[in-house]
Amino acid sequence: MKLFSFPVFAVEKAVAKRLLSLQAPHKEWFAQRWAQKPYRKAFVENKAMPLVTLLAKGKTWDAETFTAELAAWDVLFHPAEAEVLRPLIEGDGLLQLMQKNIPAERVQALLNHLDSRCQP
Repeated sequence: MKLFSFPVFAVEKAVAKRLLSLQAPHKEWFAQRWAQKPYRKAFVENKAMPLVTLLAKGKTWDAETFTAELAAWDVLFHPAEAEVLRPLIEGDGLLQLMQKNIPAERVQALLNHLDSRCQP
């Protein structure tokens, strides 16, 4: 997937903001890993930025392209990671303008993908 050129620091800031409102035990699990630079980099590159790309480009892609790119985003999520990413899909914080015109069925497809790829 060709990533959308969105500033990484903005994504990191949105994730850090979300971390403040996470509930236990997700907060402890995610905060411990987020403090580690290799995990932070991998999370942003493999999970958060592809999500931002799907949100940004998902408004203009045809259904076939969107479905193919969503399927290509083949990562597993820990429940705490899903809780961090869910508000980005639902329109929280810095990324609200990106979610503004995305069709509701695509938002639901992203949420379903997040839930289906979540590890128990």
